[in-house]
Amino acid sequence: MGVNAEVKKVGDRDEWRIEATTDMLAAGRGELRKALAEIVRKAAENGGVEASKAERWLEKLERGRVLMEGWPKYNVKLSSSGALEVRFSSTDRNSIEREAQRLREMGFVEGVHFTVKMPERGERGYVSILKEGLAYAAWLSVRGKDEEQRRLAAAFVELILQRAEEAGDDVRKKAEEIVKEGKERSSLKLEGFEKKVEVNGKTYVVKVIGGEAVEEERGGRKLLRIKITAEVDGVRNEYTITYGRYGRKNMVSGFAYASREADAERLAAVVKALTGKEPRIRRMKDGTIMIVCGREHLDGFTRYAELAEAIEKWLEETRGR
Repeated sequence: MGVNAEVKKVGDRDEWRIEATTDMLAAGRGELRKALAEIVRKAAENGGVEASKAERWLEKLERGRVLMEGWPKYNVKLSSSGALEVRFSSTDRNSIEREAQRLREMGFVEGVHFTVKMPERGERGYVSILKEGLAYAAWLSVRGKDEEQRRLAAAFVELILQRAEEAGDDVRKKAEEIVKEGKERSSLKLEGFEKKVEVNGKTYVVKVIGGEAVEEERGGRKLLRIKITAEVDGVRNEYTITYGRYGRKNMVSGFAYASREADAERLAAVVKALTGKEPRIRRMKDGTIMIVCGREHLDGFTRYAELAEAIEKWLEETRGR
């Protein structure tokens, strides 16, 4: 019937229960969904189920809300730190392996886009979609290699957004933010980019001439240099932001330096214009001014075709360092 049901043992008895939630049933064949929808309508008419609950069930069944791809039920929520968590869990090893294989076939790379933990001793295993995985699925939905890959990725993205919407406004907004960022990757060009931004109460006109992202080895550390040539209020300069991974958590941070306040603010204007987020400016005791960029700025830079490929390659190569 096209439904991935779950099998569970009841207590210590030799008795087993096959469970299929409404979400699972909604992934089944059209004939099944139609029959179930009719049962729900009759139950609502006879008072056997609350009208509001029946309406939710009917919406799932009639829309085939898992898009007829047989996707399992992913749980979507925010962690205590505010990060988006997307996870399918099951005690069935075959279900976990089947889902992991589906993601691989869609173009996902384990350890970069998702992680897997197989069930052991009756405990649940899981397939967890990383932030980079959801953003990549969004990118595939518009720039996949063929129509089939784009269709599957779009179905997956819609499924996660539906789950996020059910989980509340905060979860929905976070998921939509990641999807938006993914779809925008490689969608813009640096050359000819122009924008007005405000930094420290002053408005700057930023005109980008070009740029690139290059990797460099230094002291055993793999660095990424974002190089941007731009005019800010008519002053042309070449700006370089050097990214690396630091600390026990392998955090992504980028740094640039300036000797004058005006230069620092112009660089901050360039970063804000391109990424939508203003960097931090720190003034050192020796008079040097340090401009600090985080992962959110690097994600913003991936919107530009000249930078995206090198950034994604560097992030993947340095993930385990």
